[in-house]
Amino acid sequence: MDKCYFKAHHKVLTLLFLSLFAASCKKDPQVNPISTSPVNFAKLGLYEEAASSTQSRRIFIACSKLGDITTQNYGLVFDTGSTGMTIDANGILPASMITSDGFQITGDSIVVSGITITSQKAVISYGGVDGAISEYGNLAYANVTIGDGHGNVTTPRIPFFLYYKVTNLTTGAQLAAHSADVFGVAPGVSATSRKIASPLSYFALASNITSGFRLAQLNSANFLTSATYTADLLYIGLTPADLNSSNFVMHPLAYNAISGYSPNIASSITYNGKTVQGTILFDTGTPLTTIVEDPSAASNSAALPANSSVSITTGQGFNYQYTTTSTFNLTEVQNPSYSKDNRTIFSIDFFLNNEYLLDYANNRIGLKNN
Repeated sequence: MDKCYFKAHHKVLTLLFLSLFAASCKKDPQVNPISTSPVNFAKLGLYEEAASSTQSRRIFIACSKLGDITTQNYGLVFDTGSTGMTIDANGILPASMITSDGFQITGDSIVVSGITITSQKAVISYGGVDGAISEYGNLAYANVTIGDGHGNVTTPRIPFFLYYKVTNLTTGAQLAAHSADVFGVAPGVSATSRKIASPLSYFALASNITSGFRLAQLNSANFLTSATYTADLLYIGLTPADLNSSNFVMHPLAYNAISGYSPNIASSITYNGKTVQGTILFDTGTPLTTIVEDPSAASNSAALPANSSVSITTGQGFNYQYTTTSTFNLTEVQNPSYSKDNRTIFSIDFFLNNEYLLDYANNRIGLKNN
């Protein structure tokens, strides 16, 4: 999971969602998708859930099978702000293979029930002004079935990050198993391993379907305190109609030799009559507060009061405006000297009113007002 694409102190996963499903680029040259027979265009539902105490909103994708192992339908945060899948090995691999210091592996790799765990170790560290989190694990490969009994699809054998523990470095506490499972669908490659990219970018699609996905407008009524299935939110593969006649405003993405294509979009941001120039990350993985970065902000961080007006205009002419309330569109203005991040990050609330499209084949993001 690539933490370089998000303001991590707003994205540490809360434990509320752990039992969620228990009952119920120009690709970097090092990324080599393993082809399989072409699949047709697919659409899946996602789960929506909110934390009643904070109104934090998340969307999850079910992972019902990893390699040959049928899982407990773990819910992975569906995240447009990071790249690559990361999942806890606990409950998936035999307990005897997992120690506090890592996986028991002899040689370069080991195969367990269709999952290849390599000896390539990594530590993902993220966090900001609120603390730091570290995940410890290894590069792994497997076929992954996403979705559940409502509908599912299986990827080719893909690389991902398999972790064995996640720790709060501020308190020293080890977090609960599966508390940091993420399904990162941003473009580019992961800082964890340049072999890891979005799981959705590996599908071999029919000749008239373009590699990418479309995320439909989320249903605000389904953000309840229990996970609520919402059908037909995720469209895997882009049709000619998606790309040519559905009123998406397309934004070409900039390329970086290290991380590949970036999801950050050049924009002007106006709040309470003041306009600043910057880049925006539209991020389903930020569950609560939009962060506007203003280098001239008088304070390090200040929340905009209810009834404040915020608007954006991207370099390609996409426009969006909202008004803050006490429960929706919460917004803070931060000085980048404090946050250590120059990007304005729009939270999941953006996706309550807009559609989002990512074209992996042509390296562009589409935005559409609804």
